[in-house]
Amino acid sequence: MSVAVIPRALTIAGSDSGGGAGIQADLKTFQELGVYGMSALTAVTAQNTLGVQGVYPLSAEAAAAQIESVGCDLGVHALKTGMLFNADIISAVADKISSFGWKNVVVDPVMIAKGGADLLQAEAVTALKRDLLPLALIVTPNLPEAEVLAGMSIYSMEDRREAAKRIHDMGSDFVVIKGGHEEKEGDQITDLIYDGRVFTKLLGRRVETVHTHGTGCTFSAAITAGLAKGMSEMAAITEGRAFIQAAIEDSLGLGQGHGPTNHWAYGRRRQAVTQ
Repeated sequence: MSVAVIPRALTIAGSDSGGGAGIQADLKTFQELGVYGMSALTAVTAQNTLGVQGVYPLSAEAAAAQIESVGCDLGVHALKTGMLFNADIISAVADKISSFGWKNVVVDPVMIAKGGADLLQAEAVTALKRDLLPLALIVTPNLPEAEVLAGMSIYSMEDRREAAKRIHDMGSDFVVIKGGHEEKEGDQITDLIYDGRVFTKLLGRRVETVHTHGTGCTFSAAITAGLAKGMSEMAAITEGRAFIQAAIEDSLGLGQGHGPTNHWAYGRRRQAVTQ
């Protein structure tokens, strides 16, 4: 009698006390997409929809120990990294990924919170590019993050293509430059995907809302869930795009500032279609 393999995904990121981003958003997304979620915390934040009130990083040893505990027992089909905060944590995480030989690695290069708080120390960018990006299957920067990684300003789609090429050269197989921060032109958002050969555009409807806290975490977690289930890279990215689109469109309206997205919206839409 064969036993079904349960897809398992690991998130290595910080905790968001408000529940909209970080570990909390990732685990909600994994659950909604039918994947068993596991976590390794890198930092605890005091955070709500109004901003980040405090960041309390764990030691690199603590982060590495959590990853070791998960990897040596439960196993990992795909993983994502989020807020890593400093160079020591990045190096420790990269070492563990390498030691286990994990290939389905999604890097969300979290740098700045919605409210403007720094979530990655300046000196850690070098470690991110040197140690982690060469291990990434997919990296998902927004426009400001892509500018930092590529070392250039981005004003046009041609700039985005150049930035994607530069980031790809750092080692990631797929680069997804998200368009949520682009200048508002019409009612569409364009995500640009580059696989080293071909550029692909994914279009989404722009939603006028302040409730976008955790969109990057949720998007990258949805991609990770797809990879854990055996999807191809492009299929996982496409489902991730649909997941975050639904999460933004069906707002929860929580909090007094940048509220969280709706992590159960995508599943409800799929249920409605099949009923």
